Amino acid sequence: MIVVAGLGLVSACHNTGRPSLSAAPSATASGSLPANANANANAMPATASKPAVTVVEHRDSTPPKTDEVDRTAVDVFGDTAAIRPPVESAAGPTWDMDVRSYEGQARVAFYVNFFSQAARSRFQERLHLGTRYEPMIRAKLRAGGIPEDMSYLALVESGFDPNAYSSAAAVGMWQFMSSTARDVGLRVDWWVDERRDPARSTDAAVRFITDLRAQFGSLYLAAAAYNGGPGRVSRGLSRFAEEMNGAAGEDRFFALAEHDYLRSETKNYVPQIIAAALVGKEPTRYGFAFDTLTQYVYDSVQVGAGVPLSVIAKAAAVDMKVMKELNPAVLRGMTPPDGAMWVRVPQNPALTPESIASALSEMPQADRAGYHTLKSAGTESASSIAAKAGISALQLGWYNPNLKSTRKGKLLAGQSVRVPTVLTLAGALNVPDPAIEHYGSRTLAAAKSGSVHIVKRGETLARIAARYHVSEARLKTLNGLRGEKVVAGQAIRLRAPTTVASRAASAKSRTKSSVAAKKAPVKRTTVAKKSSSARKKSPPNKLATRKPSTATKSASTASDSTAHK
Repeated sequence: MIVVAGLGLVSACHNTGRPSLSAAPSATASGSLPANANANANAMPATASKPAVTVVEHRDSTPPKTDEVDRTAVDVFGDTAAIRPPVESAAGPTWDMDVRSYEGQARVAFYVNFFSQAARSRFQERLHLGTRYEPMIRAKLRAGGIPEDMSYLALVESGFDPNAYSSAAAVGMWQFMSSTARDVGLRVDWWVDERRDPARSTDAAVRFITDLRAQFGSLYLAAAAYNGGPGRVSRGLSRFAEEMNGAAGEDRFFALAEHDYLRSETKNYVPQIIAAALVGKEPTRYGFAFDTLTQYVYDSVQVGAGVPLSVIAKAAAVDMKVMKELNPAVLRGMTPPDGAMWVRVPQNPALTPESIASALSEMPQADRAGYHTLKSAGTESASSIAAKAGISALQLGWYNPNLKSTRKGKLLAGQSVRVPTVLTLAGALNVPDPAIEHYGSRTLAAAKSGSVHIVKRGETLARIAARYHVSEARLKTLNGLRGEKVVAGQAIRLRAPTTVASRAASAKSRTKSSVAAKKAPVKRTTVAKKSSSARKKSPPNKLATRKPSTATKSASTASDSTAHK
């Protein structure tokens, strides 16, 4: 780890070889140091005539293939540590989750054919992009105790695209909604969206899948809950417990999928993952051929608030395109104005993190500033300020999300207005507000009304029951829960969806309709004929006509509006 005192610049080197476990720990991607690193950080000199630099060298060697070393390496060095390619035997590929038992299952066979035929070009694109990120993903899955072949879940979700954005406002390689992302430890705000960060979002996905597997005791039920929501899967298992008698392990998902309960997209979700694993592990068998991309590896430099990516790119002697590709979580082209963060730079033996940190420290403060601030006088509009700065009002808005104006469009007096530099704008993304979520509006409305509670990370069923003054037994009954396990993002129903009074009113309404229908039999027949005609004209299945809703090209029918998102 390299610390430049007095400037808030820290760089940490991440190597793909086995690191020295006695070396100083690196900081996390969010910019905070691990607890065991505080002593080292505090030991650095506070002031110096020249930048004080402490260098810890990471030596490469061949890592022994043990889970313990992998977990330690990722815990200490994070991100791109402990990466190694999957091992294949001479007899052919192997999988660390059960795919062979289900390759003859009808839905799996359908998607194997679909991926290798109808969606061939799109699936190949996804496999190709996966060669860049899959080693990192596999390392993190392995360190978290999850089968490495669950990396194909990311292929189905987004095609390994860190910037994938669905019409439901699910974002990133793992397609998290903002509320769930925050619950699993990601930063999602106006300035930084770690759902777009390949490494950080993978860490979050590992945590989420781990929780779901612990809840259901099955990897494939966990995947179904990842797509369709843990509450729905729990209720389905409770509702069809007798019909599923005898089903064990991963068979439980397929037994549940036989019933008309899970949504079609969820029934198809696990078969898609299995089919992707079957095809992805043997691409040449299905006629796929593509080049292997450079692995996703990098060094990190912790930079102070409000520093443009383009300035860091200059210090690192790399193209701005490379900086944007390594830092998709940085939304506004600069580090957030509220504090330092870790910025990724390419690994380069000729240009070390130390030299990059030194180059940044030697730049004048004015050159490292991503914006300047002015006070509104109450006589100007956002458009007029933007015009004077030579930028658009939209671009000005990227750095001032909370500006208040009068009805005539004049800014209220006394507000601080950030005016970005041209260098900052060079790295900015024109993306929607990360706080906006379209999917689950009914659930969110129900939560606001008090009929549903959205589980936050760390909450228990007992705590939720105590908060709303209901018994745990009642919550289990309402939500079809058999155990006490709940996970972040799960919607817990607090009361029955309909009351006795509403049912009585509904019954009364049906009685009135029946009486009216008896008085007008001819009119009823006419209406029935029209309804029948309308039904013939409508498509039998909405999914058959639904357009892909992710920003990236979809090679599957995986739903964008998954319940975890």
